[in-house]
Amino acid sequence: MVAPLKTIHIIPMVKVTRRPTAGIFLCVATVLLWLALAFSGCSLHARKDTWTAFLPADSDLIGFKDAQGRIKIEPRYSGFTIARKFDHIMAVMEQKEDSYDSYYLTRSGKKVGRDSIYVHDNSPDCESEGFIRFRDPATEKVGLYDRNGEIAIPAAYDALTQARNGLVVGLQGARKAYWDKQQHADCNHFTWEGGREVLLDTSNRILIVDFKGGARLDLFSVDIGPKPAPNDTRRIYLASDGRYYAFIDFNQEFENWLQTDLLAALTVVALANNTYHAIFFWKEPEGWKRAASRAFIERNFELIHDRLAALLKSDTDYFISMSGLNPFIFKGDEFDPYFNNCGDPKLWQSPVMNVVINRQIDGRAFQDHFDFLKTNAGYKLISLTIRAAELN
Repeated sequence: MVAPLKTIHIIPMVKVTRRPTAGIFLCVATVLLWLALAFSGCSLHARKDTWTAFLPADSDLIGFKDAQGRIKIEPRYSGFTIARKFDHIMAVMEQKEDSYDSYYLTRSGKKVGRDSIYVHDNSPDCESEGFIRFRDPATEKVGLYDRNGEIAIPAAYDALTQARNGLVVGLQGARKAYWDKQQHADCNHFTWEGGREVLLDTSNRILIVDFKGGARLDLFSVDIGPKPAPNDTRRIYLASDGRYYAFIDFNQEFENWLQTDLLAALTVVALANNTYHAIFFWKEPEGWKRAASRAFIERNFELIHDRLAALLKSDTDYFISMSGLNPFIFKGDEFDPYFNNCGDPKLWQSPVMNVVINRQIDGRAFQDHFDFLKTNAGYKLISLTIRAAELN
């Protein structure tokens, strides 16, 4: 009999947003370095009609080429332009003598949204499904442009997610809770409190008025029907049209899988089958290393089994969180589908579920980490760190 897992709730990550100001430009050099590393470390494969970014050897400005290598945009944009691929619309910045000109650029060359760039952590928004967010500088409300630079959703929301499966989660009527007393400093951080979340489509039609918990739901898993169909991995909402929308809850889905598919029969074969074809592990003093998963599991099964089996004990101290793939560890073409055009991990579609086990050895505290990536073939163990022991 498998012991029930702890009920662990994933705390939604609320994005911190602020108006673009001159202070943002101080971070351009850092972003440029990040881009240079990204471009030099991997080749950018794209759809046939996608333009890819390039950095000339003699310049730190970014241009774009088509799939045949023809230059479509001469290098002219600064490191603020973080898009690696240009499908339909992107945020760009050009230096104009002693100032900067930032705006949204469409493939047709249309420029919109000057002074309305949506910025998060000193980086502009990235296109998602042909849409990109913008911020009204007068009201600080957020809206959505379509691929042609036309307003698809007016700037009437405190916050909006990117478009995901044609759906957007909006926040209305919330207030900012600042982390410190400098409430209007450039680098100040805050979280949203109060208000309500709504689910809408990209034509600004509100589908669900009270959409709590949207941050941990798989919007690509939506199942719509006339009656609610109880399911232990889905959350069900009554929509404005009287139908019921059901979405997979990443947290519940993962916990069910962990208990019934992995821990219930933790054999060498089962663990190998539920591991990504390459496994990444931390080894002192080298750091992160990569190995073929099956051979790695066979070599280290006893140790891994011992640590994972602790999850079946009622007194084990552990927690589960949700994140995305680390782009500085998971590099190369095979991981490209797990990142968007700007190199951000797609945690809204392919999250990494982190199982962290707290342990005490001889009075000292240690943490073991097991990270599972959601792939098209289900959750797969992709990286791990085991303390006070040696992985081979």
